[in-house]
Amino acid sequence: MARILFGDGAIGDIIKQLQKALTTAGFSTNGVDGWYGTGTHNAVSSFQSSREIPPTGLVDDGLWPILMNSPIPTVAQRALQLTASFEGHGFGLAEGNFDGALLTWGIIGFTMSAGEVQEIVLAINNSHPEIVQQAFASNTDELIGVMQASQAAQTTWANRHTLANGSLAEPWKTMFATFGSSPEVQAEQMNHVQSDYMLPAVHTAKSLGFTSELGLALCFDIHVQDGGIDNTAMQQVQQNSTPGMAEPDLRVVVANAVADRAKPKWSDDVRARKLAIANGQGTVHGHLFVMENCGLSGNFDAPELA
Repeated sequence: MARILFGDGAIGDIIKQLQKALTTAGFSTNGVDGWYGTGTHNAVSSFQSSREIPPTGLVDDGLWPILMNSPIPTVAQRALQLTASFEGHGFGLAEGNFDGALLTWGIIGFTMSAGEVQEIVLAINNSHPEIVQQAFASNTDELIGVMQASQAAQTTWANRHTLANGSLAEPWKTMFATFGSSPEVQAEQMNHVQSDYMLPAVHTAKSLGFTSELGLALCFDIHVQDGGIDNTAMQQVQQNSTPGMAEPDLRVVVANAVADRAKPKWSDDVRARKLAIANGQGTVHGHLFVMENCGLSGNFDAPELA
């Protein structure tokens, strides 16, 4: 039986790829913005009708290969799209030092304070210096210098280039956007996503006994936003769970334990995100996310957790 992969309310780069394919095939989505709204729904319906497929307006696992001529995105890719949409990030979005992270950039919001931005920039500069030069032009030397500077110097630089609203000042915002549009840079970002966040999330999910797509998505979001489940939160999980507890109930216990350990100013946001995943739907930043429309379900196992 076909299962829904993407539908109304889904947001992200995979949806943008879908919109590009529909537009190329002659079915307008009223813009390629990565938002599965009315325009995309209607375009999918029209495409389905053209192939004598019942026009649901939803992309299922049978329609994806026909429309995209590519394999169905993995559960890990779907989980990344969800977390990236929560974070409000794409491969090129960069923000200034609004929260002590100095510079936040990339698909899941890599930070300069954690050394992640530096690792990616310097790796690309080592393998493809021409890409750095094309994006940053006359500012390349300053960029590389900052990437290799002390944290104190990086903080000074970040504060100097952060606007009052927390945005990264131009021309740096545009330059980082250009840099992030490069396939090589995106591949390097994905390498870091996999090694630094997805693999630890798989380990955490397995340790909790999760097997579902939602279980993996929850643990991935925890590792991205919260750095994992600390010992205190894990003790709370153990105290509030019972042997053989059904996974949906355990996901809620984990979601609340992680939110309880978050800094007070972020705890509401953490709880909203985690419970939306744990329960299969919820409102985050004013937007209703239905997980099955994002390609994530509690009724299907994640192969990554086998």
